[in-house]
Amino acid sequence: MAFVAVLVVATLVVAGYPVYVRPQIDPLRKADAILIVGGADPLPRYRYGFELAGQGWAPHLVVSDPDRQLTKACGVRYPGFTVECFVPDPRTTQGEAREISRLAIEKHWRTVIVVAYLPHISRARYLIERCFGGDLIMAAAPTRLSLPDWAWMYGYQSAGYLKSLFAGGC
Repeated sequence: MAFVAVLVVATLVVAGYPVYVRPQIDPLRKADAILIVGGADPLPRYRYGFELAGQGWAPHLVVSDPDRQLTKACGVRYPGFTVECFVPDPRTTQGEAREISRLAIEKHWRTVIVVAYLPHISRARYLIERCFGGDLIMAAAPTRLSLPDWAWMYGYQSAGYLKSLFAGGC
């Protein structure tokens, strides 16, 4: 019985490796906007997204701010870019996908850089592509995860994939 459990865990780790540990990260190129997705421990993503905007990768920075941590930065014009914050509805990646799609239609955006943490890159791409018909450039914010954090992310992201399969649509 223990052998079967070890075999199942090993299979899940191997199957998840290209999805969570080595997801497709895209080379940066100019875009119409940068989207920073929310979630646990958002500060590394916020810092990286603001850094990319400051480097001129896109003139618009769109920030998912479900906990309203960036109220002072929202609506402010920085040298070279604007910042727009929103509370996703629902407060999930699906809500973020819907909002970036709505903004892209409204503002005629064709290319968006999405800043997420590494284990979330593949699922964020999957969900946003279901709503947004333009080009996505997936960028991973620098993040350090412990072994327990990686185990949690494997389970959490896998559950998120299952949920999105049943939810369907955008």
